[in-house]
Amino acid sequence: MQTKNISGLFKHIEALHEDRPWGHVLDVGTGVKSLQWISTLSTESWTAVTASASMARNSERDYPGELREQDRILVGNWIDDKLLRGEQFDTLLLDYFIGAVDGFAPYWQDLVLERIKAHLKPGGRLYITALEPYVPLVAQDEVGQYIGDIGRLRDACLLLARQRPYREYPSDWVMRHLKRAGYTVISGQRFPIRYGERFINSQLGMCRQRVAHFADKQVAESMLKHIENMHRIGMQLLVKYNGLPSGHDYVIAATIE
Repeated sequence: MQTKNISGLFKHIEALHEDRPWGHVLDVGTGVKSLQWISTLSTESWTAVTASASMARNSERDYPGELREQDRILVGNWIDDKLLRGEQFDTLLLDYFIGAVDGFAPYWQDLVLERIKAHLKPGGRLYITALEPYVPLVAQDEVGQYIGDIGRLRDACLLLARQRPYREYPSDWVMRHLKRAGYTVISGQRFPIRYGERFINSQLGMCRQRVAHFADKQVAESMLKHIENMHRIGMQLLVKYNGLPSGHDYVIAATIE
């Protein structure tokens, strides 16, 4: 199968994996993009888990082709110790999963790597993609300030709508907890990000949706004006810098003996 726009992070994982068989793959926190990428691999089977029923539906809807009999999408939360009990896989993928944990299992990130370790076969590979945190930081450059302001706006809208924002963790935190959980870290690499119009529209679109759930309508009205102003500024910066270079993604590869 072929899909469009396979990300550079996934291509880096393929390079790290070399000619090893993918075998039975576990997508620990699945989404549309990760499952589309998995569809391009020569796997014996794959299992995709998400705590969101709507994400499960979207991932199945946008999967390029028919699911094989041995493939499955499961709705479940890794806090449940019965989830996939006794099952092991050759390859585990955690695609932007660590940061998303706070939305479904708050304050549990320090345990999740230990929890999923039982599902990785000895000698198998675990791959983590994630975003270096930027919301708590105040950048000095114009673009970095804008990206940080969008992140803070997004989180404010989620909180005012009585929802939980994601919480990203830095690569050194992840590698430290991998080692504590008994993994051997094979590789860790950061990749610079250049945001585009799609990022601005998706983030501010999400903000507009959450504003509808604000309890205070005056705050909601003011927030909508602020969102429109942020969109105007973002479009100007896109033209000025030909994109918005700011921050880093990272990929970490690990195994167990």
